[in-house]
Amino acid sequence: MSEPETADEASSKVQEVAENMQQLAAGRRRMSGDRAESIARRYFEAIDERDLEAAVALWAPGGRENVRGQIDTLAPEGVREFIGGLMGAVPDLDMKVISTTTEGERCGVQWRLTGTFAGPGSFGGIAPTGAPIELEGFDLLTVRDGLIQANDAFTDSMTFARQIGMMPPQGSTTETGMTAAFNAKTRIASSLVAHPAGLVAEGVWVVQGQPARCNVYLIEDEGGVTLFDAGARTMSRAVATAGAKLGGIRRVVLGHGHTDHRGTAPALGVPVLCHPDEVQDAEGSGGFRYWDEHLADLPTPHRQLHRLLHRYAWDGGPVKISGTLVEGDEIAGFEVIELPGHAPGQIGLWRSSDRLALSSDCFYTLDIWGRDCPPKLPILAYNYDTEQARASIRKLAALEPAVVWPGHAKPVTGDVRAQLERAADAL
Repeated sequence: MSEPETADEASSKVQEVAENMQQLAAGRRRMSGDRAESIARRYFEAIDERDLEAAVALWAPGGRENVRGQIDTLAPEGVREFIGGLMGAVPDLDMKVISTTTEGERCGVQWRLTGTFAGPGSFGGIAPTGAPIELEGFDLLTVRDGLIQANDAFTDSMTFARQIGMMPPQGSTTETGMTAAFNAKTRIASSLVAHPAGLVAEGVWVVQGQPARCNVYLIEDEGGVTLFDAGARTMSRAVATAGAKLGGIRRVVLGHGHTDHRGTAPALGVPVLCHPDEVQDAEGSGGFRYWDEHLADLPTPHRQLHRLLHRYAWDGGPVKISGTLVEGDEIAGFEVIELPGHAPGQIGLWRSSDRLALSSDCFYTLDIWGRDCPPKLPILAYNYDTEQARASIRKLAALEPAVVWPGHAKPVTGDVRAQLERAADAL
């Protein structure tokens, strides 16, 4: 009868079994890697030999060929068309593998292509120019069951464009002139759309943009910023740039869901919050469910202009709401206050430490022509409930703010309470 195993002997056997399993797994990975690299090399050899059908035969049906910036297609026909088009455009094509890096089912291939863009076929819709080309790129192939399942490819499209004469040579006078013209256009467009972010209170910045001098507030918040109101779609780049410089935009709080205050939100890719009563409009029509479809309540000269602005300048489209806020909630150092009337679920932000209010469209400080004016009721044609809007202005006034920044144009300072009360009482 054999002696029972000691604890040390049992532990040693367990360790031995584990090591054997690790070695077996490593061997399988090496075999898989060797297989992936072998298929990858055969694929590039087939292209180099201009054997289109041999290259296509190495693909699994439905395999995805994604050449960044050029094509995203499926095997076999999409691959046949793409590789065949390359061979037809560069008849003396020479494709060489420079190096490979393999891990499991994936093989990365660095390659160099040389030849003449002589045709007769075009490439990517570009007619042959007869120019010599020399390009390098990188393909990341996934190989399974001996066939290519996917290829994520990256190549230098700019160099190709320079070599065929589509773009001027690097460092040339023509390129320098094009760059200067592009930069001038960018500066002019940016200055017409929005001003750079300006600091208006401790930790609070504003980007003001056109049309209608929309205000977007960036509140410093845990290393980034929380946006209050999202302004017009035309301001998207200016808002994203300002947010990036302040650490990145973490979330957007909509004062309300109208088209000119949700405009940049869909482009920012961050969570968007609003009052529960604004979800329907933020995710839907942007206010048109209770506005006249043709904006017939606006003065005649403004109807068509505003319809165009809603469609082409203000609105970035519906935005998915990820959460809601109600009165008394705290966010980014501010307290949420409910200011309905202009919109059913309009909210503002209040900071008691310096008596700062961000009020969205509780009131306007610009008239219908875009000129500065004392605080006034929002345009009646855009109000959900004008009498409720008056009550919200009075509610805001009762807080006795030191300064209130609205959804458009300039802030209210000085005797803020008296100015707001006059606005609420005006006919």
